[in-house]
This record gives sequence, C-alpha cells and structure tokens, in this order.
Amino acid sequence: MSAAFRIGRWDIPAPAVLAPMAGVTDRPFRMLARRLGAALAASEMITADTRLWNSRKSRQRMNHEGESEPRVVQLAGAEPEALAEAARRNVELGAQIIDINMGCPAKKVCNRLCGSALLQDEALVGRILEAVVKAAEPAGVPVTLKTRTGWNREHRNGVRVARIAEASGIAALAIHGRTRADFYEGEAEYETIRDIRAAVSIPVIANGDITHADKAREVMAFTGTAGVMVGRASHGAPWIFRDINGLLTTGRVPPPLPRAELRDIVLGHLQAIYAFHGEESGLRIARKHLGWYSRLLEAAPQARPRLMAAESTSLQFACASEYFDAWVGAGDGGRPKEQS
Repeated sequence: MSAAFRIGRWDIPAPAVLAPMAGVTDRPFRMLARRLGAALAASEMITADTRLWNSRKSRQRMNHEGESEPRVVQLAGAEPEALAEAARRNVELGAQIIDINMGCPAKKVCNRLCGSALLQDEALVGRILEAVVKAAEPAGVPVTLKTRTGWNREHRNGVRVARIAEASGIAALAIHGRTRADFYEGEAEYETIRDIRAAVSIPVIANGDITHADKAREVMAFTGTAGVMVGRASHGAPWIFRDINGLLTTGRVPPPLPRAELRDIVLGHLQAIYAFHGEESGLRIARKHLGWYSRLLEAAPQARPRLMAAESTSLQFACASEYFDAWVGAGDGGRPKEQS
C-alpha cells in the first residue's frame, strides 16, 4: 500500500488514525487499534509538568513497549520551555512523533490555560510550537498539532492558527470540527477544516463525528484532507479503522469479520488490559470497554449488568467469555451493526 501522507520522515500508510483520548487510548487499546488498521495511535495526553511524571499513571502513559512505529506521544501544557523539555524527555524515552494538544475542551485543562484555551493567544501558540519543534528537531522527530476550529463560534481562528503552525515547523495538523465552546455537542462542521486545508501545504487530518466508513469518505471528499481521525466511534468497535481504510483505499468496505474473530478481539483486549494495568485498575478499565463491547450482545440484555458487577478480573473474564461464546454460537452470519 502506498503512503497516504507523510509526517516528517514517516510514511503514514493509511488515512484513518486513532484520536488520543484520556482514559481510553492506553497502550493495550493503541496496539489493538494499530493491529486493526489505525495508521497512527497517539498516547493519552501527558502533562508537560515533569514533576508529575512519577505517578504510576504517568509512567504507564509513557510506556510504548511493543508498539508499532511511529510511536506518537501527545503533550499538554502552556509554557514553551516546559513543553520543549517534555518533548526532549519523551524523545529520549522512544517517542517518534510529538503531538501538541491545543484541542482538549475540558474545564480542568482549559482552566490551566492548556488545551483549546491556548487558541485565545495566537502569539503564545507560535512560541510553544517553535520551542517544541526546535527541541525535537535534533533527533529528527516531527511535531504535529491537534486543535479545534477556534475558541468559540464568534472567534473561529483555525485558519490563522494553522498558518502559524506551518510557519513554526509543524509537520501535520489534526482539526476537530468544533470550537472549544461546542465541547462535543451538536454536529461537527467541516467548512473550516476545508478552509484550513486550502490555506496550508502540510497534511491536514479531519476529526469529529467520523462514525463509519461512508462518513469518512464523505468528509475527505468535502475537505480534501489527507486523512481522518476517529475517536468515540472506535469505542467498542476498534475494527472501524479496517472498514474506513478498506473503503478509502479500495473503494469497498472489506467483508465483515466473523463473530468468532470479534469475540477473540474482545477477549484478547481484556487480557491485555489486565496484564498492563493489574488487578484493581484492570478491572475498572475493562468495565468501561466491556460497556461498549456489550452493544454487540443485543440479545442478552442481562450481560452488561453482570459484566459491570464482576468483582475480580477472573470473574469478569469468565462472564465475558460466557456471553461472547453464546453470541458466537447464536450467530446467523449477519454483520453487527457497529461494524459498518
């Protein structure tokens, strides 16, 4: 397969990539998404404040053992020097692309003037991006930017920010088609993403409401972007990347995965979560993913409450195996609605 686009020295082989999501895109999920076709899978957001890196959670977020190249680390902060130092440290730890978060709308992030709050200060945006690019450049590590169309609908400055990013040496942009004020409400708009694509020569990736393969094709045709970034639609359906890339590269969605293979994906993901996070955290994190995967089990409404109530990873896994084995046995060859 020829490269869909390039980020620095890296050929990105397919147009669909996984969005970084706090509490979701840990190493087990990133590796699963990559195996199922995601061309990139960035880490959960890591703070630029290195004083906070001694926690178990931070150490896990910087653990890339076994991940496919290129390994992408997303950083968040508001101080150019701190972000530059965080970039250098993560490059030493194996990061091969550094992504800067200027898109997170969460209050606890924006109240620290991080994430999408930075869109209110274009001069600071430029200083941050220049500092991080300079820090990563000696190692040949490209820097990308994840952002939104603006702070609010009255101040959609996405085009200006994109031009600042390109002038600062940013290698690619991912644009969520909402402002910070929109959070995740309403429908994403792609007109601004199309305008950004026309304004810069670096690759632009469209993000927001990419829920199935046909929508990905529609958005790319409208915006002219190099790729699409999928977030919430991958919850409980990581095979969406396989479907999107199949349609965009061959013109056809690939044949559906058999139920037995989907079961094996779910159970393998649970085992990877337990191994990476341990008993207590693994049980809690697996619950979240099982809540999404249980949408496959429409004929077993009792499944989700039992999966949520399991008090150990062994019991949780046994319940999941029971339900998904029964689901496979009851299959009629039809395609699950999530695998669209």
